[in-house]
Amino acid sequence: MMRLYHTSILFLYVLLSVLPVMAQTTVQRNQINSVSTAVPFLTIAPDSRSSAMGDVGVATTPDVNSLHWNPAKYVFAGSDRGIALSYVPWLRGLVNDMNLLYLTGYQKIDRMQSIAGSLRYFNMGSIQFTDINGDPLKIGRPNEFAIDVAYSRLFSEKVSAALAFRYVRSDISSGISPSAGSKAKAGNSFAADIAMYYHSELELFDKNGVWALGVNITNIGNKMAYSNEQQKTFLPINLRIGASAGLNLDSYNKLNFAVDFNKLLVPTPPLYDKDGKIIEGKSRDVGVVQGMFQSFTDAPGGFKEEMHEISYGMGLEYLYRETFAVRTGYFHEHPTKGNRRYFTMGVGLQMNMIGFDFSYLIASSGRMNPMNNTLRFTILLNLGREVQKINDTTNQ
Repeated sequence: MMRLYHTSILFLYVLLSVLPVMAQTTVQRNQINSVSTAVPFLTIAPDSRSSAMGDVGVATTPDVNSLHWNPAKYVFAGSDRGIALSYVPWLRGLVNDMNLLYLTGYQKIDRMQSIAGSLRYFNMGSIQFTDINGDPLKIGRPNEFAIDVAYSRLFSEKVSAALAFRYVRSDISSGISPSAGSKAKAGNSFAADIAMYYHSELELFDKNGVWALGVNITNIGNKMAYSNEQQKTFLPINLRIGASAGLNLDSYNKLNFAVDFNKLLVPTPPLYDKDGKIIEGKSRDVGVVQGMFQSFTDAPGGFKEEMHEISYGMGLEYLYRETFAVRTGYFHEHPTKGNRRYFTMGVGLQMNMIGFDFSYLIASSGRMNPMNNTLRFTILLNLGREVQKINDTTNQ
């Protein structure tokens, strides 16, 4: 069974080339119409803190892993540099050698500017390649990776913005073509993120704190293909909007709450008739920019289906003396758009220069969900000096 699953991954790029036909059958029979993209590994939450809080992070307090969620937060970080390494054993309910590694770090240039970078590596494990008749060809190790760099700048005491640039390479076929006349290749793409972050002081129930808003549009880049003959597929261009609120209960205890909303800025598969003509929705054969705008109005089911394409996460974090953290959260995606629904929890410990975070996922759809029991581990290193936070300087 494990080998069968692995072998199916080999021909993912072939399936991508016929997704419009698959979408036709799916919409008509099961009313499932999920939005497909290339390199979905870019959307996997890589760090333990945010994943423990229901995959939220666009407006949470800054940390080392902000590059994935919102790089504009770095200028508000309490330390002038840091680095983190995360490890995610992926889909352990199906295979035992698929995992995600994420290395990231940042450096403040001055009070107004920061730079950051990351390396994301997704290993699909060892796979026995076979030909169309099922005869073995060779054993390969398909993989994908992305390299990011980001620049963030402060525009006022409360507002910052950032740009991030990304190179993505996806080698899921190891050069093996599934059929004669089709030449497989690794997919390559360049992409960019645009992010903004706003935060301000908060007073609630006679307690002081901070509230924040964040927005990040990620993976704006050229389409990707895995063969010369295949129609190119959109990257997972994503709009993430969120808010957070942190309240200081006393000098030792603090609560943070956050919520994120996500919308893929990728065209929705239309509804076809038996002759392959579009009867509802719009064609996906459009450019990247047109596809981003079209994604708000092209669902075959109209406004109701467009709303189903918005997923959300919410999370709660308790901090004791900025040293020990307990976190929990929930993530929800509509059943017709992927059906990812799960509860999350985790803990964190910060000891001077080094910190440890851990998270655990419980799928609400039952034990058979391949994401069930997903673990994440993160090690954080605070390599710089503590700096006075910008919101604190405004009080002086």
